[in-house]
Amino acid sequence: MFFVKLLYLELYRRTKVNLNTQVNTHQSTNTLDTFSQGVKDCIPTLLGYISIGLAFGVIAITSDLSVFEIFLLSVLVYAGSAQFIFCGLYIAGASFSVIILTTFIVNLRHFLMSLTVAPNLTRYSPLRNIGFGTLLTDETFGVAVTKLMKEKHIGGNWMDGLNITAYLTWIASCTIGGLMGKWIPNAESWGLDFALIAMFCALLVLNLVDIGKSKLMHYLKLIALLVIILYVLLYFVPGHLAVLIATVIVATVGVVTEK
Repeated sequence: MFFVKLLYLELYRRTKVNLNTQVNTHQSTNTLDTFSQGVKDCIPTLLGYISIGLAFGVIAITSDLSVFEIFLLSVLVYAGSAQFIFCGLYIAGASFSVIILTTFIVNLRHFLMSLTVAPNLTRYSPLRNIGFGTLLTDETFGVAVTKLMKEKHIGGNWMDGLNITAYLTWIASCTIGGLMGKWIPNAESWGLDFALIAMFCALLVLNLVDIGKSKLMHYLKLIALLVIILYVLLYFVPGHLAVLIATVIVATVGVVTEK
């Protein structure tokens, strides 16, 4: 009987440890999926949002847009590259149909990004998934993918915290940039129109820092392939179409060759 009691005690101890481990893991996962955690994870990208938002506001005000129009554009479009393109086409006198079509084509990359994140958010309602996709940007996509690579999981509350923080920061930065632009007459001379490209380069570097050597080589080969395909396509199609086609081709190759 003594040994039976010892056996029962040992089984009870192990069961309790396993239950505690599961509870702690569940609590840890919940902690990482909170709205506040999404806000915290967004903070490192805010410098990029602020700098590019200010740059856009300055360039937009010199493109004869009013501060209210800058605010409205940031609220409704919410896409840095598309907003910069809008300013360029608007000041060149392009028709609104051309502006809308060009913006649509440039923003098609968001379709690819949403397809990457969507399988991890299928447990939420279609309406909420529309919200996730609507506020997904290059920066928040980069943060979400980094989290998926490390933790293999993202939650809806976390996505809301990440997306809403970025969205409000972008609107505020663009509007403030528009107010500042009245005192900066020649924005291009400051290199402000290069801010978006610089941020994309920084996001790429951040995504390549913590991966293994084999994956790094794989990604570098894909980047080289992208450059080659893009270079060839530029001889046959406009730049925005070349970028989209090259991205789709290389993304497909990347998925097929991923180990």
